[in-house]
Amino acid sequence: MTAPWEGARDIVVGIDPAREWHLPLAWAADEAHRRRLPLRLLLAVPPQHDTHHVDGTPRQTALRRAGAERLAQAQDWVRNRHPEVAVTTDLLGGFAAPVLGAAARDARMAVLGSRHLSRTAEFLSAGSIVVPVTAQARCPVVVVGDAEHVTQQPPYIIAGIDGSASANDALAFAFDEADLRGAALRIACVWQRPLIMLDDEEVALRAQRTLLAEASAGLADKYPDVHVTHEVLTGHPVEELARAAEHALAVVVGRRGRGGYTGMRLGSVVHGLLHRAHCPVITVPTG
Repeated sequence: MTAPWEGARDIVVGIDPAREWHLPLAWAADEAHRRRLPLRLLLAVPPQHDTHHVDGTPRQTALRRAGAERLAQAQDWVRNRHPEVAVTTDLLGGFAAPVLGAAARDARMAVLGSRHLSRTAEFLSAGSIVVPVTAQARCPVVVVGDAEHVTQQPPYIIAGIDGSASANDALAFAFDEADLRGAALRIACVWQRPLIMLDDEEVALRAQRTLLAEASAGLADKYPDVHVTHEVLTGHPVEELARAAEHALAVVVGRRGRGGYTGMRLGSVVHGLLHRAHCPVITVPTG
């Protein structure tokens, strides 16, 4: 079944006017080049605060002018990197998170930068966009806090699965991405020893290996050129996946795994990887 975002055309990139934007933009431009898709650069200008005593119009005008200049710089930078990629820009009014979230509804994927804030700081920061956009977007979201590790040979992508529907969609995306890049795909599941063991450990690990084989069987046939390995890791899921992805092009996971509370938009593993992984983190919603 085709995921709804696969019919979308453009890749959306959030440009932060106050911080370094080259790393996420480079990732997005390269991806647009590989997929032959247009790139849409967005920059949000927040609304002015209370102006009962101070006229905020000059400040808003200055912010919009600076934003337009930053977008023009980013557009020129992409054109120099990939002249064949179609690039458009949008300067929109509003707070960054809802603006980008709305744009991501009709996008093929959304790309954001990350400041590697602590989890608490990410939630409390007024300028936080990573968590809310990742939670609400209807398309895959790529958070680029560190560069992909292109010097690793052979290059590889890590896909973390847990048997959930979201993880299965993430695995399909990971296969497609690996095929597109000519990269190997390491599919991993993490077994965390429970406080009370109901089964023998070997029985539990065998079940994990079966999960890996069943999840990838049809996709491996669809992508015969992708070299696939299966790994059962033991320990904390965030730590083990982050360690496995230490030299990866990216780590791909479902947006909501097993074990979350009803109503949660993001699984705890996603939260952890957004702050722990030192490569781009790609989260995929259930199609």
